[in-house]
Amino acid sequence: MGDGLCVNCREHRPEFERAVSFGEYKDGLRGLIHLLKYEGVTPACSPLGAMLAKAIAELLPACRDGKPLLLAVPLHRNRRRARGFNQAEAIAAAATKHLRAELEFATGVLIRRRETISQVGLSREERIENMRGAFRVSVPARVKGRSVIVVDDVMTTGTTLSECARVLKRAGAEQVWAATVARAFHGADAPGIAESREEEEAEAVITASQ
Repeated sequence: MGDGLCVNCREHRPEFERAVSFGEYKDGLRGLIHLLKYEGVTPACSPLGAMLAKAIAELLPACRDGKPLLLAVPLHRNRRRARGFNQAEAIAAAATKHLRAELEFATGVLIRRRETISQVGLSREERIENMRGAFRVSVPARVKGRSVIVVDDVMTTGTTLSECARVLKRAGAEQVWAATVARAFHGADAPGIAESREEEEAEAVITASQ
């Protein structure tokens, strides 16, 4: 497992305290995520949830809140309608079966209030601007003074998770952590722009079929 402290994170400190991922976004793990995300194979939630639970477990000892709040990165309602579900939320729900007594899982607290353009090909500064204002906290009282763990299926640059953390802190969260099933690294053995475009095309097919 990694702590998410890449070069980008050192140069542009994210809003979350720490990010942990179960494994690298490639090979079988990438295939399993694709089965859920693009083909709607929901039984994949069970093993992915178990993996996410292991990543979350690394963060629990550092959470000051005795029972931290677990939130999934939300989809905009249009994207959720097209896909039929939020994969991050589905995996998070599966993860709670392994961590039931140690955290509180909630939905509808963190809202994506506007759609964003694709992050593919954008600089880090452009990614940050693209995500700015995309999220809001619907019930600030649910996060005030709490330790919050935000989860997603894959983390690439951490821009989305960092923006979620920023909004949660502005709403009163004491600490915000990030946990994902996989971490995508740009390099010889990792998905790059070409693969990201391939995934965008798969998403477009899903949307067009609705």
